[in-house]
Amino acid sequence: MRSKAPSLRRRARASSPVASFAGAHARSALGELPSARPLPQRKLAAILAADVEGYSRLMHANEEAALTTLSSHRIIIDGLIATGRGHITGSAGDSVLAEFASIVDAVHCGVAIQQALTKANAALAPDRRMELRIGINVGDIMVQDGDVFGDGVNVAARLEALAEPGGICVSRTVREHVRDRVEYGFDDLGEQHVKNIARPLRVFRLVFDPDGAPAQPASPRDATLTARDDGSEVVEITFWQSVEAGGTP
Repeated sequence: MRSKAPSLRRRARASSPVASFAGAHARSALGELPSARPLPQRKLAAILAADVEGYSRLMHANEEAALTTLSSHRIIIDGLIATGRGHITGSAGDSVLAEFASIVDAVHCGVAIQQALTKANAALAPDRRMELRIGINVGDIMVQDGDVFGDGVNVAARLEALAEPGGICVSRTVREHVRDRVEYGFDDLGEQHVKNIARPLRVFRLVFDPDGAPAQPASPRDATLTARDDGSEVVEITFWQSVEAGGTP
């Protein structure tokens, strides 16, 4: 019996009201540990970044007219992105960010947007017209809570800043993949050093007819990035061949 006494005393202390209170107080002081936030999902995607040229100037000149034009243009832009099998992942007033599972779809959509806005602007007074700059890139991105992040997104934004109003700039990887699949031309702008990107970007200006009929979305078999049954993204062999040939975006 003597040898069992310490064990009984330990059990008594562990189950005593004082011990229970101390444990509860410690948990209250420290707080419940927050559950770990899910890691971002990674996937390969074509990213289209668009921004209105001179939006601040237009707002300063006539706020109501600028908002009216922006609203009507956004209806056109959002509709064409949906038609082109894209998904809007970010929008801040005069800018739009969209992702596509197909590089071909992203390029066709960018051209369709510029062509549609050319027609819409033709019906407006010159001081009310809004022109978009568009940049298109393809790369690995991170998705969390519906937002997209990563170098693939940053490069698309830098390409957009290099584009002329009403124009489109694309990375070398985009050009290498779609040049045999679309009827647009590509002007080589050479390597460009841009903010917050360590290496220079090889940039191409997309050449298209702004007054032409909008291109139709590519057929599903032409999609560059296709979904497997498990929902993950896979890339066609031709894409990897273009990356190897191109080296850097």
